[in-house]
Amino acid sequence: MLSMLAYAFIRNALYAGVLASVIFGIIGTFVVVKRIVFISGGISHASFGGVGMAYYLGLNTLFGAAIFAVISALGVGIVGKKKMQREDTAIGMVWALGMALGAFFMSITPGYLPAMSSVLFGNILMIRMIDIHLMAVLTLVITVTVILLYPRIQGASFDEEFSKVVGVKTSSLYLFMLVLVALSIVVLIKFVGIVLLIAMLAIPASISGEFTEDMSWMMVYSTLLSFVFVISGLYMSVIWDLPTGPTIVIVAGACFGVVMIGKKIFGILSS
Repeated sequence: MLSMLAYAFIRNALYAGVLASVIFGIIGTFVVVKRIVFISGGISHASFGGVGMAYYLGLNTLFGAAIFAVISALGVGIVGKKKMQREDTAIGMVWALGMALGAFFMSITPGYLPAMSSVLFGNILMIRMIDIHLMAVLTLVITVTVILLYPRIQGASFDEEFSKVVGVKTSSLYLFMLVLVALSIVVLIKFVGIVLLIAMLAIPASISGEFTEDMSWMMVYSTLLSFVFVISGLYMSVIWDLPTGPTIVIVAGACFGVVMIGKKIFGILSS
């Protein structure tokens, strides 16, 4: 691995991996504790519509994805809070509509389009310094936000009704956190792609939840686990010439399976 660091694209991938791990750890914990993994999946797939629109209009793809992701996050959040429609129905509609719009815009875009595999499955080895800078800014914003609002975020995540009683504006906080989830998804699209993002948001936090119920420690453990998965997947993908994003997710999924099996075995033995 040390010899690989002689290459700039490997160093960029490593920098991105460190920053992405913090985002996966913090945002992933909120997503898992709040049980909104499906919403995150809907937002990530809705952003594909923004990517397609950006290609058609000649705009930056991150800009297009951000518009669709934030609008879909706020839309689903408001629908869920106002009971205007069943939340799972709204998520399914946003999920399907985003993918359909993305495919539609790309089909009518003239000229050459880059391979969609990098959008759907990511390519960490193609990360640029501008992408790393954006990830660094978002990581800083997320970290500072969680530090300042942690008691409110924790209360609203575990007991929303009590938080309302003590004066926390849970609806506004929830929508704000959904926007952070949406922005995280947009920034991380190049990392593991639209299809695989939901796995990296859910798996590290789910594993951490098996060892602690403290939300702050879940964030710490999830960040460390994400970093291990990223480094392991990056190393294996370079050595064996494998797609990096899928390899990272496969490593994470394998570790989750080992933890679940181990917990089952030790539970049987202890009983």
